[in-house]
This record gives sequence, structure tokens and C-alpha cells, in this order.
Amino acid sequence: MKWIGAALIASALLLPPFFAGDFYVNLASQILIAGIFSLSLNLLVGFGGMTSLGHASYLGVAAYISALLTARYGFGHGAAAFISVTGTVAMAAFFGVIALRASGLGFLMITLALSQVLWGLAYRMSNVTNGDNGVTGLTRPSPFGISLDRPAAFYWFTLIVAIVAFLMMAIFVSSAFGSSLKGVRDQPRRMAALGFNPWLVRWITFVYAGFWAAISGLLYVYYHKYIHPTSLSTTSSAEALLGVIAGGAGTLGGPAVGAALVLLLKNYVSAYIERWNMLLGLVFLFIVLFMPAGIVPGFSKLIAAVRGERR
Repeated sequence: MKWIGAALIASALLLPPFFAGDFYVNLASQILIAGIFSLSLNLLVGFGGMTSLGHASYLGVAAYISALLTARYGFGHGAAAFISVTGTVAMAAFFGVIALRASGLGFLMITLALSQVLWGLAYRMSNVTNGDNGVTGLTRPSPFGISLDRPAAFYWFTLIVAIVAFLMMAIFVSSAFGSSLKGVRDQPRRMAALGFNPWLVRWITFVYAGFWAAISGLLYVYYHKYIHPTSLSTTSSAEALLGVIAGGAGTLGGPAVGAALVLLLKNYVSAYIERWNMLLGLVFLFIVLFMPAGIVPGFSKLIAAVRGERR
């Protein structure tokens, strides 16, 4: 059964460039980018028990740094990517020190406040960020001389990055450190009594999640060739959080499925239904009522129940 599921996933990832038009290939690229972003947030929410409403900060800052360095200061894409990721990770390390002074609702509110500060600066510092007009005139990189301007080429590039991101995050949560993270999530006092440092475990996870959010930010700005302050908004963070919860927090595949659902409703269904937010709310309500653990755990239980009845 697992092999069948793996084959279906592989087919879904490999077939779009061959059988779909540019619109659907571009949509698939956006889903992969959103999937990486949601998976990075899931490290905090699902595995660390740290619900954040400011995760879009790292996506937006990485995108802005890359855009400004290439468009305004003439940096190459490679150097700009390195500086933007390094700078964003440093920011995540600093923000982690501030946010992890609290837990639960306090942690959520601090991450929200930090995100709002960055969002406000992106709007107000128009001499740097161009304010509400955003940064335009951007280009995509050409790794190894391969142009990513064609939708199919950019999709393959994004798919490779997404696979690496998924594997690296899977290794992270499956490692001994990942086990300590889950232990700190469930029993922080007991873990402290065993000699672990719960704060340090959470901080390292916070920084690592910021790193992958920065990677998704680079892909985001490469795809759109444009960056706007809305990338830093609470709405962007909330959509990612909704994807994590809907797909299944604390699972490896769930956040990617939830991100795909949110993005499809936002970019595809909204073309036919004006109030797509209402439909998203209804879908989320259905998931909460009938699959409270999320789509992926819910379907896993359903398949297990069906197989048990057949036996």
C-alpha cells in the first residue's frame, strides 16, 4: 500500500510538465514553494509545539534581500542568495532569543508582533523597499547556464529543491535531536530533569525552520520576479498555519497537502467563486469536525479501518 501511495505521489510530481499547460505548471511550482514554507512552519507547530503567526517574516525578508541586492546593487544571484539566507537565519536566531522568552499564547503574540514590525517597515521605508509599489524588474537565476524562465524549467528546479528540503526536514525530525524536540514539546520539565536544555532545543529548531522559510522566500521571489510587503503580512503566516493544521500538524506529508489545498482554493477556485475565503472556511470546518488530526492522518485512519474490515 505504501508503494502504491509513493507511486501516486511521484506521478503527481513528475507529470505536470508533460501533460499540463503553462498555467498548471506554474500552479504546481507555487504549490511546491508553499509546501516547503508550510513544512518549515510545521517544525515549530507540529514537532515543537510552538505556534507562530510570524513565520512569513523569514520568507519576506529573504525575498527582499535577494531582490534588492540583484536589482539595485548589481549582485549575482548566487551571492545574493547566500547573503539573503545567511541574513535571514541570523534574524531568525535573534528573533528566537526574543520569542522563546515565552511559550504558548505569549510566544504566538511575540512572533506576531515581530512580524508586524517588519511588515510596517516594508511599507514605511519606501526609499529602500519601494513601499506599496514593491520591487520590480527582477530576474530568475540560471544555474549551470540553464535558464529558468520557462515554466517547465522552473518547475524542475523547484521540485529538486523541494525534494531536498523534504528529505532534510525528515532527517531532522527522525534524528535523535528530533526525538528530543518531541520530548521537549510533550514533557519539558521531565526532559530538563534528564539533562536536556529545552530552551536550546527549541531555539535550534526555530533557527532551522527560519532557514527553510528563507529558501522558500528565494523561490517565491524567483517565481514572481516581484516582491511586495504583503509577503510579510499576517495573512501569509496564517495561510501557512492553516495549511499545517488542515494537512496534519506533526506529520511529514500533511503540511504539504494542506498548503496545496489552500493554494488551489486561493488561485484556482477563486477564479470561479468570488468569496473563496468562505469556501476555505467551510472546508476547514469540515476537516476539524471529521478529521480533527488533519487530512493525512484522517485518510490514514480511514484506509486502516477499511483494510481492517476487509480482513
